[in-house]
Amino acid sequence: MAIRKWILPEIDTGLAATLAEECEINPFLALLLTTRGIETPEEVFSFLLGDEEPDDPFSFADMDLAVQRIELALDRGEKIAVYGDYDVDGITATTLLFTYLRDRGANILFRLPNREGDGYGLHKSVIDEFHEQQVSLIVTVDNGITAVEEIAYATEKGIDVVITDHHQPQEQLPKAVAVIDPHRADCPSGCTDYAGVGVAYMLACALEGDDEPIMERYGDLLALGMLADVMPLTGSVRSLVRRGLGVMNHLRRPGLKALAELSGMLDKELTATRVVFSISPRLNAAGRMEDPTIAARLLMETDPATAGILAQKVHALNAERQAAETKILTEIDGMLGENPARLSDRVLVLAGTDWAPGIIGILAARLTERYGKPTVLLSVADGVAKGSGRSIAGFSLFDALSACSDRLITFGGHELAAGVTLDAARIDQFRAAINEYAASRYPQMPVPELRLDFKLRPESIDNEKLAQIAAMEPFGAGNPAPIFGLFGMRLDNITPLGGGKHLRLSFSKNGTSLSVLKFNTDYQKFPIACGAVMNLAVSLEKNEYKGVVSPTVLLKDMRYAASDETELIETSRRFDAIMRRDTRDAGKGLLPDRDRMGRLYRYLLQKQEFCGTLEQLFRTLDDPAFSMLSIRVLLEIWREAGLISLADYGDRLQIAVLPATGKSDLTATPLWQYLAQS
Repeated sequence: MAIRKWILPEIDTGLAATLAEECEINPFLALLLTTRGIETPEEVFSFLLGDEEPDDPFSFADMDLAVQRIELALDRGEKIAVYGDYDVDGITATTLLFTYLRDRGANILFRLPNREGDGYGLHKSVIDEFHEQQVSLIVTVDNGITAVEEIAYATEKGIDVVITDHHQPQEQLPKAVAVIDPHRADCPSGCTDYAGVGVAYMLACALEGDDEPIMERYGDLLALGMLADVMPLTGSVRSLVRRGLGVMNHLRRPGLKALAELSGMLDKELTATRVVFSISPRLNAAGRMEDPTIAARLLMETDPATAGILAQKVHALNAERQAAETKILTEIDGMLGENPARLSDRVLVLAGTDWAPGIIGILAARLTERYGKPTVLLSVADGVAKGSGRSIAGFSLFDALSACSDRLITFGGHELAAGVTLDAARIDQFRAAINEYAASRYPQMPVPELRLDFKLRPESIDNEKLAQIAAMEPFGAGNPAPIFGLFGMRLDNITPLGGGKHLRLSFSKNGTSLSVLKFNTDYQKFPIACGAVMNLAVSLEKNEYKGVVSPTVLLKDMRYAASDETELIETSRRFDAIMRRDTRDAGKGLLPDRDRMGRLYRYLLQKQEFCGTLEQLFRTLDDPAFSMLSIRVLLEIWREAGLISLADYGDRLQIAVLPATGKSDLTATPLWQYLAQS
């Protein structure tokens, strides 16, 4: 079961009161700012007003060389190729630089790699294409910093290359005409939080000699790419994204306007959150499911009718992506149902045949969220397994893969996300190796955390709070949307919405009633019963209907008010240790007796089906003879004996009593025998 540790930091109310008075701001806003580590009036004004001076594009190493070479190509009428990447960052960077140079009169083309056919980065085959097209200058965006051999090959072909990238370089830089990357050791810019589109934007500013016209024409693309690539929204990046969102909300680009309409955002403010969850996935779907060029053409299109057709195509690809995700997730659920012990691994490694490579990263993230464990998903085709992994804070997936590198063909990434390729015949070896690494380095695996800003009283939620929260925009990495704690709330009613796919939960406390929305939760599978007293983690969003504005309360997490967080975490860890057979002591004292078995089985027999959390089952039984761990162990014994079906979905257990087929010998089950020897 997945458990998130709630972090409720101490609040310096004195500092908040001082900032509110000195800066003449709302006390609630001052309190929010202090949770972001803002402690002085200067920091307050900088954060709220975004008055940072624009970064100097010529502070990037080699920017002057890049400008000289591109201007020379423009003067000579040389053929230029802009080469990007298949994600939103690469698509927006390509669109920005291509359209800027095209409008300058360049003889220009662009090329985006296909995720499956080409893969990431510049390749010799692409250079051959450009050579045949008589390209004499390639400008890369969002790639190229590690393409040492490829750049040398281009040089042999008589093609110059200007690299713009934001990824980490290797020890040796490619020998290009110019290498613009803020992560270069000798780059003084300090702009290491820029996405690829940010570096391309700086190149356009340097070519133009002015920031303002570039922001006016391309700020929407800049914000879109920066947000999609999850860049930290602090300092100058925050300022650029804020300005870019202002440009985006004018919807002067027909492609973005068409996408906003299809995603139901046409009449709403395009905040960072709405862009990330409504616009970005649709653009990304083109590269994940078919061809990223479709998304680039959409962003470049000036004719509204053509833009509408392209937007429909991207929208359809996103629906196709969602259907493919559902299909693969169903297959994964089946795998885990057949082999539930896999869920007790420290690192989940799951493989399937011909899973779409473009979406397994999304699913790895979803499973990591669901089970609270690092997850690697592998798609097997032609004897090779290619995959994506996601992790949780505190467990470096890159370090773990490095420790298993002798079993891999290639790998790359960082602490929380990585890609990997290996021989399909070595999947089991890899699974064992990465779990052995986790056991040796992390005797206690990290627990996912949920950071709350502070507690709220339900009666204090009003439109004024919405206005103060809006002043904190844009939200994203480095500046997450505030999450508040509502403690001791009684659940009074559960109402299905959207055909039962979403829920409206009615809570009350001290005479105040509050509606809370929980999305993507089946009414039939909601694990909490009315009457329960819960602690809630929620966010607040503005809802506008027929001109009336009101706060919408969105549920992020919840638990029983009487929950013991330490016990929940320890129960999960100890059950996993039992299932892994870590030590004989792990199951000591847990062998069930006949009386306890009878009481729990009679309850399940009466219910026939149970869908809820382990803690809910524990509290419903309300029997001092049981602990949560003893219940979970007994359920597993019955599953092994064929008395019940049991599926663990992280946030809930789904249990059904199976028809009796004769007397079952519980003592013959593997878990009973293990416990008997503990």
